[in-house]
Amino acid sequence: MSKITVISLGGSIIAPDGVDVELLSSYLSILTDFLKADEERRLILVCGGGAPAREYQRAYRQIIANPSDEDQDWIGITATRLNAELIKRLFQAECPVEVVTDPTAVAVFPGRVLVAAGWKPGFSTDYDAVILAEKFQADSLINLSNIALVYSDDPKKNPDAKPYDSISWPAFLKLVGSHWRPGSNLPFDPIAARYAAGIGLRVIFASGKDIENLRRILAGEDFLGTRIGPG
Repeated sequence: MSKITVISLGGSIIAPDGVDVELLSSYLSILTDFLKADEERRLILVCGGGAPAREYQRAYRQIIANPSDEDQDWIGITATRLNAELIKRLFQAECPVEVVTDPTAVAVFPGRVLVAAGWKPGFSTDYDAVILAEKFQADSLINLSNIALVYSDDPKKNPDAKPYDSISWPAFLKLVGSHWRPGSNLPFDPIAARYAAGIGLRVIFASGKDIENLRRILAGEDFLGTRIGPG
């Protein structure tokens, strides 16, 4: 089993409106304990954009008559880099290298924590996380967002939406489609999902606000969430 754990940390967890200081303090505590329990463990944390990305993208769309997806992506990418700088500084003692902005350019990393942010337009940081999981041979990727489970439809709009404990990649790809749009409200970026399916990566999808549930995931215990894997 791989000693490297990759976590795609949604921007809605880091900065849902403002920075969630209490939650990030809990993350620092639980992930530090996770590393201390086994000196061979290492973490890769990939940060999303959250409220800053949404707010500035929205302002751009309100001002520009024909807003481009590429420009909106660059705004979102910049927000992910701000969030990533914060996370890197929280783990300063274990993260001696700068925030990664190109996952394809990383071969090794010193220290025990690597923090990554957005790379380039066309996809979200979920895709960066998948690339890093493949590069460092992680056997799974933990995707943490503001939703606890993957549903067959938006449960806020459809009360009959079905939650999944597990789902195959082909079935998941049917749910999310094949196109990325800046600011998309999807459980996982379709571009990342297609790549993850192609390499047979398993993704654990869970709420990033439930710290005890994250502890159970890291400990290999039963947890609330959705396992996405090969069909």
